[in-house]
Amino acid sequence: MELELTQTHGMLSLPGVRAQRSSAGLGWPGLFVSTQVEAPFAESFDGAATHLLILHRDGPVAVGRRVGGANLRRQVPAGGLFLHPAGQNLTVELGGELNSVHVYLADETLRAAGATEVRLTEEYGAVDPLVEQLVLALDGLVRDWTPSARTFLDHLTGCLAAHLARRYDHGPSARSGPPPRVRGLTDRQFAAVRELMDDRLAGPLPLDELATAASLSVRQFARSFKAATGQTPHRYLMKLRLQQATRLLRTGSLPIAEVAMRCGFAHQEHLTSVMRAQLGTTPGALRRAG
Repeated sequence: MELELTQTHGMLSLPGVRAQRSSAGLGWPGLFVSTQVEAPFAESFDGAATHLLILHRDGPVAVGRRVGGANLRRQVPAGGLFLHPAGQNLTVELGGELNSVHVYLADETLRAAGATEVRLTEEYGAVDPLVEQLVLALDGLVRDWTPSARTFLDHLTGCLAAHLARRYDHGPSARSGPPPRVRGLTDRQFAAVRELMDDRLAGPLPLDELATAASLSVRQFARSFKAATGQTPHRYLMKLRLQQATRLLRTGSLPIAEVAMRCGFAHQEHLTSVMRAQLGTTPGALRRAG
């Protein structure tokens, strides 16, 4: 089910927020992403059922927070993070204009990434390059969304949730020591997944459907698939789509735009971009070469 703006704290509804884009209406389950420019404000918000992660796209900017009864104020740099757990009231003061990306994660999305219950800690101005890159990748998906990118969206969501659960969990379930060894898919599991991928090359293929084909949870499937193939499900599926497009271009006469659609690419330009990046050629050049 799509996560909506109504399930957030309400910060994005402030008069001084100038929205640029969001995942509203895209059907994204388990998270809501919004990119905007925020004017200075000082407000208190009731706790929400979702976990809030804010990435500062510029800075430094002064941010005040009330944490544990104390009023804190810090200069948060570009790339700084603001992490607020679900269910807790939020008092915050923004001292200057800010370009930001907000990510709201449903609690079930976070729990699906951890082995047990996760209790996130408050983070205020920390810099985490991995979180920054994952959030920027989600923002990129909002900007250039196509339903065929659903597998990649699920992968990014799972990676972000798993990292937050591992890095910022301060509850009794937090564990130390090396992670357990991950087993790859069995031959039967991989065959079922591969058959589903081949059948659904032309359309969206959510990660949970691939996991169901392997009779695994999404988290177990993503880890086991990479252990078996050395690639994420999204990258492997993109390879299959590219291979099919290459075959059709070499052996058939379908228009390039039709080949792109039949192989799960959003449009001809999408196929051209992926083919140039992965194979160093273009659909037109490949067809001319026969």
